[in-house]
Amino acid sequence: MIADVLADAEARMDRAVEAAKEDFATVRTGRANPQLFQKVMVDYYGSPTPLSQLASLNNPEARSLIVTPYDKSALKAIEQAIRDMPNLGANPSNDGNIVRVTLPELTADRRKEFVKLVRTKGEDAKVHVRGIRRKSKDELDALKSDVGEDELNRAEKELDALTKAHVDAIDEALKRKEAELLEV
Repeated sequence: MIADVLADAEARMDRAVEAAKEDFATVRTGRANPQLFQKVMVDYYGSPTPLSQLASLNNPEARSLIVTPYDKSALKAIEQAIRDMPNLGANPSNDGNIVRVTLPELTADRRKEFVKLVRTKGEDAKVHVRGIRRKSKDELDALKSDVGEDELNRAEKELDALTKAHVDAIDEALKRKEAELLEV
């Protein structure tokens, strides 16, 4: 029973770390990256659809991206969704077949804003991991009558080690993203 609780906690913490890394990837650095558009939702025939399902993304240059829609009728909607995307500052242009997105050069102030944004996202991810720890600890406490006190203490120490490892993984990803953002 204790092993099940710990395995479940580890799996959920792993997913939280992966979600944090994906979230970090959506914050733009100096280069255009198709992952920046991962969370862009396009209003396609009345339903929000991820951009990756409607078009292919290529980056021929460092600061530009080409979006080639599978359905040409979605060009205007794709262009509008990219324009409305917060924290991107992109300026899309539509030539009838593709949408060309040019990202402006990042200023020092804008880079610092993005660092703050990434730190906030990292802190949110760490709070989520700690929430998973708290819930798992409650589950362990519920098993108190079935298992011994020593087993429970050992399991709590394992849970704390798991939590620390996952928080450290988030910190490491955060450090890499900050370095990437501040690199000129």
